[in-house]
Amino acid sequence: MRAFWVAFALVVLITIVFGFTGIPLNTDAAPSGIISFELAGSAVRVEEIFSSWDSSARERAAFNLGLDFLFIPAYVSAVIIGIHLAAEKVQGRFSAWCSWLTGGVFLAGLLDIIENIALLTILFQSPTAPWPIIAKFCAIPKFTLIFMGIIYALMGAVSKKKV
Repeated sequence: MRAFWVAFALVVLITIVFGFTGIPLNTDAAPSGIISFELAGSAVRVEEIFSSWDSSARERAAFNLGLDFLFIPAYVSAVIIGIHLAAEKVQGRFSAWCSWLTGGVFLAGLLDIIENIALLTILFQSPTAPWPIIAKFCAIPKFTLIFMGIIYALMGAVSKKKV
């Protein structure tokens, strides 16, 4: 349980830092900031986002991508521990999902690393194919797998007794 709270505290802390450092990344072309960049999917869309970012915003994007390499083990740990804590409370067919979701969240972390490498390549070299599509097709399953893990963990957190 202690490991969960340490990982959760790191997730919260890093999320707060992202919130502050990501402000200049929110533009009309990138209404969701770095997430818009992650999901751009094409060189044309990346160029639209880059046109809306000044050099300071690009530096912040690079900083956030670097910080994300620290964020990945924090959120992966927090969600996986949360899944296992939930599995202790949720019995039956739902407890069988624990292994699948644990693997899924671990995979999400690996996808996030690949996504970050693609985004850094775009940021420092060129927004040409295949990097924008690689980033997008890593981001979508990453978000889905993390969301599924969080939902399962929350299901266990709100459960008062073993079901």
